[in-house]
Amino acid sequence: MATAPSPAPPSPAIAMIERLVAFDTTSAKSNLALIDFAAEVLGALGARIRLTHDDRGGKANLFATLGPPDRPGVVLSGHTDVVPADGRDWASDPFRVAQRDGRLYGRGTADMKGFLAACLALAPEFAARRLAAPVHFAFSYDEETGCIGVRRLIADLGALPVKPRLCIVGEPTGMQVIVGHKGKKSVRCAVHGKECHSALNHLGVNAVEIAAEIIAHLRRMQRRIREIGPFDAGFDPPYSTIHTGIVKGGTALNIVPRECAFEFELRNLPTHDPEAMMAEIRSFAQSLAPEMLAVDPAAGIMFDEHNTTCGLLTGDDDEAARLACQLSGGNGTGKVAYTTEAGLFSAAGIPTVVCGPGHIEQAHKPDEFLEIGQLTACEGFLRRLLERLSA
Repeated sequence: MATAPSPAPPSPAIAMIERLVAFDTTSAKSNLALIDFAAEVLGALGARIRLTHDDRGGKANLFATLGPPDRPGVVLSGHTDVVPADGRDWASDPFRVAQRDGRLYGRGTADMKGFLAACLALAPEFAARRLAAPVHFAFSYDEETGCIGVRRLIADLGALPVKPRLCIVGEPTGMQVIVGHKGKKSVRCAVHGKECHSALNHLGVNAVEIAAEIIAHLRRMQRRIREIGPFDAGFDPPYSTIHTGIVKGGTALNIVPRECAFEFELRNLPTHDPEAMMAEIRSFAQSLAPEMLAVDPAAGIMFDEHNTTCGLLTGDDDEAARLACQLSGGNGTGKVAYTTEAGLFSAAGIPTVVCGPGHIEQAHKPDEFLEIGQLTACEGFLRRLLERLSA
């Protein structure tokens, strides 16, 4: 009787994504276990490794280099954190990869441990070759909460002997080369009024109503932008957006509320100045101040712009775009409405594109998955990059 063939061993990238997903790197938690694992993998290959930590030392970025350090190389960048999986209806354990119907299910498979897994799985192939230019692995923390960690990593790049030639951020794009994404500004507005009995509301300053006036102005701004632009047909939607997501205020119906706070965001086209948008919002808020101060000199409105990430706009003829298109085999480029770390690398003078396995539609929800074919395509992309970098 013929012996049945042994099952093929899992590809290195699949085995690696299983390891990475098992690290619960939800943004509220530490990512050090994953970073230590990646540093061990790359360090064993002879990579030069540098870590940058957050203020508390509980999280870190990793920047590792294979190849000659005195030549401009290519950065492969991705974030290690994932969004929460708690309270969601998963068909399987979100922190244990489940393979079904050609898909890999688990938190972070698409966003974006698939790309990190492909990089680490192929790192031995990069280490085994004589590279004419280096490859840099840049793994960051807290991207999901505002691209926080990568800012320290980028600031630390000044210590390199030579600035990187270009950067590829492996966010899920279906392996399409993305040359543009919107910027994002997250803002908290706090309104301080004067509390009193609602029967005597002329003696108070209603913080909720003042906040509502500002929110209504944001809505008017959005309508105007939607109607007259500016526009860029490469984006969906093709204009900047303004969105109010959280409103909190008031204590009881018969009390004029003293405090109200709300949070809103701007997602601007890379050619639409978010500072000009904020200047208009602040000017409108200032126009409300005289009426408030006439009742109580202590009343006021404060804005806290707690996170700003710049947009990305890389030309199709830029070296980063041309190289990524050649590596992916794609005939064109695209733009996306979401924000990534790519804009920050670009602002630091490093030409950058976004290209990675998976689709953003699968991210941030239960039963997140990555198609195995996407992971295979990413491996091919990286192997073609290896050929370009080889001596």
